[in-house]
Amino acid sequence: MIASVAMIAGASAALWVGGIAFWLLAVVIALLMMAEWADLQKVTPREKRLAQYGLSAPLAVMAPASLVLETRDFFSLGLLAGAAFFVAAVTRRSALGSGVIYCGLPVLALVFIRRQDEGLLWAFWALSLVWATDIGAFFAGRTIGGPKLAPRLSPNKTWAGLIGGVAAASVLALALHVQFGLPWRMTLATPFLAVLAQGGDLYESWLKRRAGVKDSGTILPGHGGVLDRIDGVVPVAPVAALLVIAPYLYR
Repeated sequence: MIASVAMIAGASAALWVGGIAFWLLAVVIALLMMAEWADLQKVTPREKRLAQYGLSAPLAVMAPASLVLETRDFFSLGLLAGAAFFVAAVTRRSALGSGVIYCGLPVLALVFIRRQDEGLLWAFWALSLVWATDIGAFFAGRTIGGPKLAPRLSPNKTWAGLIGGVAAASVLALALHVQFGLPWRMTLATPFLAVLAQGGDLYESWLKRRAGVKDSGTILPGHGGVLDRIDGVVPVAPVAALLVIAPYLYR
């Protein structure tokens, strides 16, 4: 629990500072995620390094100082897709190429959100709803128990935990709406994003079961790997970015 609090505090501090600090932390996490993804695919060390190098190019373009504001995100997205294709083609492992998207797209989404005028609030919402979901699911699952959510993938997850996680995230979003003016579209979408976060957790559990491992890595003693801690953020961040740009799509 202490380690989890420390990680949340570190992420919150980088989020508050924004700019290079937030981007740099996201880059480090993405490259560690890529390494763990490669290990789960049981590729060679050379292929793992190649995937990390391939991911590095789009991550570099996402830096706050790169290109111009109006074109950076589209270029980064295209470069991310190109890097994924390159890695898949060179290694002949489509799953490794998919990992470039899996690890890079959340970074692009969060950097894009943080750069907006209300980016601090919106990025904090996107991250904290995942944290609230995990915390609510943990305590509700431990306290209430009951039927398992997906016993073949994650034997410890329960339906009560899912409901508790959704409730905790929803309360958090409502508090952010009342206190800081979080837009209604984001507030009302939070329960669905909480479910999506749990889906990301289950997907990563499936990856680990397929690879025959308990944790995605060992970099966080007692907590597994980076993927074990970020699995809920991966699907939530891109959807949160779409909610940010939604008003502009109807102009």
